[in-house]
Amino acid sequence: MSLRERKRERTRQAIVAAAADLIERNGYERTTVADIAAAAEIGTRTFFSYFPTKEDVLFPEADGRVRATLAAIAGRSPSEGPAEVLVRALREAAASSEDLTGRMARLRLRLMHEVPAVRGRGLQIQMDGQREIARHLAAAYPSDLDPVAAGALAGALTGAVTGALQALFDDPPRWEDPDALRAAIERATAVALAPWASSAGSTPPPPP
Repeated sequence: MSLRERKRERTRQAIVAAAADLIERNGYERTTVADIAAAAEIGTRTFFSYFPTKEDVLFPEADGRVRATLAAIAGRSPSEGPAEVLVRALREAAASSEDLTGRMARLRLRLMHEVPAVRGRGLQIQMDGQREIARHLAAAYPSDLDPVAAGALAGALTGAVTGALQALFDDPPRWEDPDALRAAIERATAVALAPWASSAGSTPPPPP
């Protein structure tokens, strides 16, 4: 990364951290974009150059996960079926970021239950991601997947992640253990994608 890119990433991380701090302390509705910008030591105009809405700051890695999944599909090996590619992409994403297993994940999930605007934005992001992943899957595996099957496979992936996180939301010991969360997400994904698995590598691991 260039110096400019590193500075931009630091600012982005500062915005996300400030938003999480303020929302946890003051609540979502009482936290404004101006509050977040001030805490991150930037102007509101700068905030909107990073995130189009207050809701979007709660989903900071969503686009990155979709891009990583598309890259995995594009760089698939000849032996990888669609399920294997998706499981690998999710495993790599979970290993490189805490967005699915850290503080923001729990805050985001709680707010999706409590705040209609956050729930609506989350569902829109999920639908957009599913559609893009399905389109690339269908193009990459034309002999295996038609658009309907590709859409079902992409939906199984995102649904499995969401379902695993929801199942552990009220289990603090496991939720606060990133390794346990990653294992649960990986197992849920393997279970959901099992009908499309083409190798033993996609067999769901036993429950912990």
